[in-house]
Amino acid sequence: MQFNRNDENYVYGFIGKNIKKYRKAKGITQAKLAEKANYSKQFISNIENNVHQTFSIGTLWRLSLILGVDMYKLCIEEKKETEHNYEKMY
Repeated sequence: MQFNRNDENYVYGFIGKNIKKYRKAKGITQAKLAEKANYSKQFISNIENNVHQTFSIGTLWRLSLILGVDMYKLCIEEKKETEHNYEKMY
């Protein structure tokens, strides 16, 4: 599911991508992350795949601890190259 930037649910999409990126970098499966966090594999899958899955700040905190990454890094939106160029112009 895709949301536009003006929708409050937009943030879940890029946080899910970041969770997936750091999980893969750590070399663990969705099932292993779910087990360590005491969540279902389906819950982790929904987060990572931008299925409309809401989660709490507590969940974000728990996943960041397991992934060994500062929580704020999960909340950074990667900008497209065109956005970087636009910002430099102004």
